[in-house]
Amino acid sequence: MFKSSKKNKLESGIIISVFIIVITLIVYYICNALELGSFSIIIALIFSIGSSWLSYYYSDKIVLATCKARPATKEEDLKLVNILDALMVTAGLSKKPDLYVVDDNQPNAFATGRNPEHAIICVTTGLLEKLNYYELEGVIAHEISHIKNYDILLSTIVSIFVGFIVMISDLFSRIAFWGGSKDSDSDNKGNTFLMLLGLIFLILSPIFGTLMQLALSRRREFLADSTAIEFTRNPDGLISALQKLEDDPNELASANSATANMYIVNPFKKEGKNGKKKTSSIWSTHPSTEDRINALRNIN
Repeated sequence: MFKSSKKNKLESGIIISVFIIVITLIVYYICNALELGSFSIIIALIFSIGSSWLSYYYSDKIVLATCKARPATKEEDLKLVNILDALMVTAGLSKKPDLYVVDDNQPNAFATGRNPEHAIICVTTGLLEKLNYYELEGVIAHEISHIKNYDILLSTIVSIFVGFIVMISDLFSRIAFWGGSKDSDSDNKGNTFLMLLGLIFLILSPIFGTLMQLALSRRREFLADSTAIEFTRNPDGLISALQKLEDDPNELASANSATANMYIVNPFKKEGKNGKKKTSSIWSTHPSTEDRINALRNIN
């Protein structure tokens, strides 16, 4: 587990560095399109470093705001609070994560935050209503595992960065397309180049974002599942929970492609021909539930 958390910290640093470079280049070309001259690179660096800092320290608040989560209370969510309190004994976290709830019928959950000292576990009302005590315990233990392994830092940063890069790329393409044109051939060539570059960024950004999410490695879900069993000593609870989450037909209204990788199961219900659910592929953010359940059953 220590090796995993150390690796995740290193990968987070690499992703932040890549993000700064990409955003710097995009903003630099936007500034050039606006004819800001020598100030372009300065503005680009300030913007990219500032947005990286904000994403690192406030990514959890951004994610919670997008899904309209509310703080959990003992009065309304006593079972959830009691389960977390009990798991704190075996998990060995120095600080109890904050609990949040999203009003949605789909049973699902995720963890977020920049480190175990600033961690958050968020569940849906569907999860609280449809899972029994031991199933809910397995899901919360899974999210605690992500916190201990520092998966939360990596997944949250990637989610924010992916959405941000797509947004900036779209803005850049609009500015490049609607930017003023001059009579000179050199300026026309420059505008054409900016328009082409904006189009390339716009097309490649979703692909770039998907690759970043896949860099999280689906093995992290297997590791979190197995670590959860170490906390609960009850594989049947998590197995039953995963099966219920897989079989539930509801869509998670607050989920989007940038944050899908954060949830314990994919919040989007993909179906193939004849209404059958599609199996996991190399482009999936999660391993198949069947593979996860088989792995849990084979734990000695």
